[in-house]
Amino acid sequence: MSVHTRSVGDQLKDWRKRRRLSQLDLASEARISARHLSFVETGRSSPSREMILHLADQLQIPMRERNVLLVAAGYAPVFLERSLDDPALSAARDAIDVVLKGHNPYPAFAIDRHWNIIGSNNALPILYEGVAAELLAAPTNGLRLSLHPEGLAASIENLAEWRSHLLHRLRQQIELTADPKLVELQREVSAYPIAPAPGLGQSPQHDWVVVPFRIRTRMGVLSFISTTMVLGTPVDITLSELAIEAFFPADNETKAIIRGLSA
Repeated sequence: MSVHTRSVGDQLKDWRKRRRLSQLDLASEARISARHLSFVETGRSSPSREMILHLADQLQIPMRERNVLLVAAGYAPVFLERSLDDPALSAARDAIDVVLKGHNPYPAFAIDRHWNIIGSNNALPILYEGVAAELLAAPTNGLRLSLHPEGLAASIENLAEWRSHLLHRLRQQIELTADPKLVELQREVSAYPIAPAPGLGQSPQHDWVVVPFRIRTRMGVLSFISTTMVLGTPVDITLSELAIEAFFPADNETKAIIRGLSA
């Protein structure tokens, strides 16, 4: 859990500003008076645990930081954080494994809040041929693997647009969570060179409705669209920060190549 020494009122004020809400906006959404909210933010009123959680819900504050708010106000944290190996999470872990394995022969990954890959169905090892060994060593970071010049970047045909897509997602995540480790990761991957290798360029003009992931392999160019899935109504911090990235073939050529590899 993050450690803060600032008052709960200051932290709530920061989250409100991060969400670009005025005191009146937040008070209206929370169905409390703007005066009461002002007293909470300035420390003239001590909010109850229920009020803190209520405001945190309106501000869409992540579970991890809700615990920080509670501790700053003198309350015990209410959300647990356990390892995926904890027996209490066995049912969730089994469900994740079912989803990953069920997505074969297409790639699927479980990633944590810092984009570290904590589970995979190990589909299509052909994608990683030529990738530097250190980028594949555990814990493998999905952003580094994708954008590092010694990673997949050298083989991604539409590197500029795929990089833009990933960095946009990262910025949205930082905006939502204010996680300093994500800020550090953003600085790192944004500094990677983006000039494509000779022969690489943008993807051919198609009526794409999503940004495709197009990567060259020795069997030809594979094109995917990706989806992100999260667990519904988690009450554990680890599960709330977990996402499953699943890739689907975006064209018939990709389907044919993967069918051939699977056979």
